[in-house]
Amino acid sequence: MAFGAAELLVLRRLLAHALQPTSAPLTAAEVQDCLRLAASVDDAVAEAGRLRAFLLADLARYRDALPGSLPGYLELLQDALAAGYEPVPDDLAALRALRGNPVAAAVLARARTVAERSVRRRLSAAAPAPRTRLLALAGGRDEARPAGDPTPGQPRSAGAPTSGQPQPKPTPDRKPEEPRPGQPARPVPTPGEVFPPRRKPTPPPAAGRAVG
Repeated sequence: MAFGAAELLVLRRLLAHALQPTSAPLTAAEVQDCLRLAASVDDAVAEAGRLRAFLLADLARYRDALPGSLPGYLELLQDALAAGYEPVPDDLAALRALRGNPVAAAVLARARTVAERSVRRRLSAAAPAPRTRLLALAGGRDEARPAGDPTPGQPRSAGAPTSGQPQPKPTPDRKPEEPRPGQPARPVPTPGEVFPPRRKPTPPPAAGRAVG
């Protein structure tokens, strides 16, 4: 798309005004010129779209008429590739079938390059962003956590001391005292010591004795 002299003048005034936002506002005539330029650009874009659609339809007709339409098809395909056209699988299949022609082989190599670039671009756009790996740093929460505290996400067991409470020291099991070397063993108790003799009951006072 090419601009005329009047259109370039309007575009230059717009760029100067955009670079100096503190300047005076545009006049009514300048606003009308801007609107006409925008309408011209819209018309040019629409016309380019119509020409592209016509070119693609013409290219499909020549492709369907192969191999008799080989010269016209190769010419249209080269023009389309120069305009940013991305070849479809039908184009690649037709060029592979006609690669015995030197021109068709050259166009096939060019079309393959464009198709591979297009596929890589679509795959890179659809691929998710890589996740950042989290690395454990020295002096983190795991090292600062006391030995008795559970790991995050696990419930604390009943009776487990907290990090702020002092932990009781374990009591060692008591073992029976063993006799020292040279010390006599404890004597075995006699039957008299185990079963002491029973005391005899005190006899009652005599019945005939007068009381004082």
